[in-house]
Amino acid sequence: MNKLEGFYELNRAGIPSVPWKEYDSALSLDNDVLWTVRSAVMSGQDLNLPRKIGVTAEEAKTFAESLKAKLNEYDLVLCYPFFIAEKSGVMEIAQDRVVIEAVKADLWNLVTFNNKDVTIIISNSDKLYVGDEKFIEDSELEELLSYSGKIKQRFRNIMLEGKSIFLEWSYAFVSDIKKMPIGEKHLIFYEIRSVV
Repeated sequence: MNKLEGFYELNRAGIPSVPWKEYDSALSLDNDVLWTVRSAVMSGQDLNLPRKIGVTAEEAKTFAESLKAKLNEYDLVLCYPFFIAEKSGVMEIAQDRVVIEAVKADLWNLVTFNNKDVTIIISNSDKLYVGDEKFIEDSELEELLSYSGKIKQRFRNIMLEGKSIFLEWSYAFVSDIKKMPIGEKHLIFYEIRSVV
């Protein structure tokens, strides 16, 4: 499963995911919030693709138009409201275990700077914590694990092949135009892929 398939799969998986919309020139973007524009390709290298994060509706439309002109017909340009992360992480779900890594604020702190507040390895009923055991609240861990159960059911065949499902997530707020949080904090998944 590549990034393109992952965006469609997020919509079908029954987990809370970014409310993305495929970009076309008729798409209306709310001027009162900031936007993220991402791309996904049908084939070829699909890591570190062009994107804009936390931009105005006008900037998002301009960037999306230029991106759409450069990509192939079946590639995807998508937009969704920018969010402010309180904590973020990755979750690797395999047939016999779940590994959760988490960091304060944005996921870039983990994937770019290799900062980590906690790693939790769950196998059967055993939990191994490395780092701050209180960083992820019990209710948050319970919520993450409930969705890992859905993922295990949905991707059972992939896991039987010895592969894992990898997800990126945040507990976040939607952002207004001034990068101030709006509404309630909520869990959101924004990438899913299979890994060997």
